[in-house]
Amino acid sequence: MIIDCHGHYTTAPRELEAYRLRQIGGLNDPAHSATAEPPKITDDQIRESLENAQLKLQRQRGTDLTIFSPRAMGMGHHIGNAATSLQWSQVCNDLIYRACTLYPENFVGVCQLPQSPGVAPANCIDELKRCVEELHFIGCNLNPDPSGGHWSDPPLTDRWWYPLYEKLVELEVPAMVHVSGSCNPNFHATGAHYLNGDTTAFMQFLTSNLFQDFPTLKFIIPHGGGAVPYHWGRYRGIAQDMKRPPLRELLLNNVYFDTCVYHQAGIDLLTKVIPVDNILFASEMVGAVKGIDPETNHYFDDTKRYIDAVPWLRDEDRRKIYEGNAQNVYSRLNTKRGQDRQSQASSR
Repeated sequence: MIIDCHGHYTTAPRELEAYRLRQIGGLNDPAHSATAEPPKITDDQIRESLENAQLKLQRQRGTDLTIFSPRAMGMGHHIGNAATSLQWSQVCNDLIYRACTLYPENFVGVCQLPQSPGVAPANCIDELKRCVEELHFIGCNLNPDPSGGHWSDPPLTDRWWYPLYEKLVELEVPAMVHVSGSCNPNFHATGAHYLNGDTTAFMQFLTSNLFQDFPTLKFIIPHGGGAVPYHWGRYRGIAQDMKRPPLRELLLNNVYFDTCVYHQAGIDLLTKVIPVDNILFASEMVGAVKGIDPETNHYFDDTKRYIDAVPWLRDEDRRKIYEGNAQNVYSRLNTKRGQDRQSQASSR
């Protein structure tokens, strides 16, 4: 099985975006309520939105299962307040649940959290619990910068975040570190802010004792870890100068990287620098880069091709990257798949 650990519902029916625009437009209306009616989207609309995009690409590119979450750019945690974010997150998470219910062999859910600048992450616990315990999601996306490019909240290693981490550990679910849109004009969203977020989170982890306090807490840093693999020597040297343990000991029992790196040389570097046990296959399709690379005549985000072409990877290495590591990090995945199969068998 080939598991893509990083997929967003970027092709959701237009009604979802129309609802969001109404919600944002109502923020200046004194009569605005956090209980606005959710968008009306039919199962057929969901099917059409997936069959012509993610599902078609799964079949064409040879992947089997996508760990699926709401559109990252759309999380927009800097918009409105905590009530706005909760309402929006619940609508998005419910839509992911419906997609996963319609296609249980193709998708499994990961939730958006109702984060808001200046609001303690503990405020997200109820929605996390709902998604894991009621909707059977297997993880969450965690925004290290709900301000949208201004980094106004404490770093991920501050005790501000600890109540949420305690719940992640209790529920046995990991978090993918993923920023949302940038409202700071200095940072292009997908070309700078995403990669800044990845790199910044890694450096925060490096300088902290977070994993002494939470030895089983797991994070996935997407987009190949941002700048981390390219500057691995710098980070090793900084850790050494700070009298920290070696990075393998300090971080690599808890921090993992995905393969959303859209060229062969980048994947080659990732697999040379980062241990195979810490790499999860991912494509983020349909996402940040959707076009065809004129140098190869293949889609940039067809990342399976890059993994298949790395000459020093053994069959067992590829099995870990494609399947085994995701099953280890997303420990609820096997349970969820077993429940789905049992449900399907009983309905026949």
